[in-house]
Amino acid sequence: MDDRPPTTPTRTGLIRSMARGFLGRCPHCGEGRMFGRFLKVRPECGVCGLEMHHHRADDLPPYVVIFVVAHIVGYLILELEMGYDVPLWFQLTFWPLATLGMALALLQPVKGAVVGLQYALGMHGFATLPSAGSEGEESRFGPADGRTPDARAGLGRA
Repeated sequence: MDDRPPTTPTRTGLIRSMARGFLGRCPHCGEGRMFGRFLKVRPECGVCGLEMHHHRADDLPPYVVIFVVAHIVGYLILELEMGYDVPLWFQLTFWPLATLGMALALLQPVKGAVVGLQYALGMHGFATLPSAGSEGEESRFGPADGRTPDARAGLGRA
C-alpha cells in the first residue's frame, strides 16, 4: 500500500502548452497527438487522457493565419514590385500558389496553439485535468476559490 499523498496534477504553462499545440502534441503531456485528421482534434489524448473534445477554436485560427500570411505575402509583393521588373504571368501564377501553400501550412499549427491556449487558461471545459495517479480519472483543477463548477456557472449553491 502506498502511503504517499496523491499528487495534484499541474497545468502546463501558457508558452509551453501553446508550443506543444503548435507542434500538434497534447498541451498537457506533450506526448500524445492532438489531431486525428488535418483539422480534427482528437476527443482525448491517447497518452495522458486529457479530454480535448470540448475545445472551441472556432474562427480564431483562420483569422490569425489570414493576418500573418497577408502581411508576409503583401510585403513580398511590394518589395518585388518596387525592386524588380517581374512579368505579370509569373506574379499571377506564383503569388496565389504561395499564399495557398502558406495558409495550408500554418492552419493546423495555429489551431493547435489556440487549443493549447484554451488549455493553459482553463477555458471551455479544460478546467479538469487527468489525475496524475491513474489514467481515465479526472480531478477538478480550476480557481482556488472553493466553488464547485456548477456554482461558477451559476447553477448551484453560491
